[in-house]
Amino acid sequence: MGYVAVVDYGMGNLDSVRRAFEVLGATVRVTGDPADLAGADRIVLPGVGAFGVAMENLRARGLDEALTEQVIALGAPFLGICLGMQLMATTGREHGDHRGLGWVPAVVDRLVATPSDPRIPHVGWNEVDPVAVHPLFVGVEPQRDFYFVHSFHVRCDDPASVVATTPYAGGFASVIGAGSGVAFGVQFHPEKSQRVGRTLLENFLKV
Repeated sequence: MGYVAVVDYGMGNLDSVRRAFEVLGATVRVTGDPADLAGADRIVLPGVGAFGVAMENLRARGLDEALTEQVIALGAPFLGICLGMQLMATTGREHGDHRGLGWVPAVVDRLVATPSDPRIPHVGWNEVDPVAVHPLFVGVEPQRDFYFVHSFHVRCDDPASVVATTPYAGGFASVIGAGSGVAFGVQFHPEKSQRVGRTLLENFLKV
């Protein structure tokens, strides 16, 4: 195996993501250079912060086009984490409408509190339910809890884009898929989800 490229675009918990993959034996290159994506076996897009600013940063570095070329055109395995998952959508609606990478026909909207789930942001452990057997969840028992920190969620136009759901605040897509079938986004933080998160990252390294 070559290296896992963790994309640095000025937003995200890069060190914890890097360490999580290194613990699993992967060679990791944290990079903001589009050329490094072409040499990577796998690409990871972490992220914490605002959708519009994130897309501005990706475009300013030429990373939006490089990501689309490698992931959608060439089929490189991809994992978007938290904001990195949301950026896969067509549009983000945080502080106005912002164009995303457009890999998944979807809109990123704010979570709406419910009487049973009144706290937004959604912070803490919650269950993730795959909608079908999926390579990311090999060895992961159904309805296992992962760690979340977010106020927005991805609302997919096509149910086929949804890999797993979480029942908080009326329910939302917590894992989505795009492209050739090896591009995924997860709303939770696998690098902070202990053993079950390590299992999911191990599975990503095998796709």
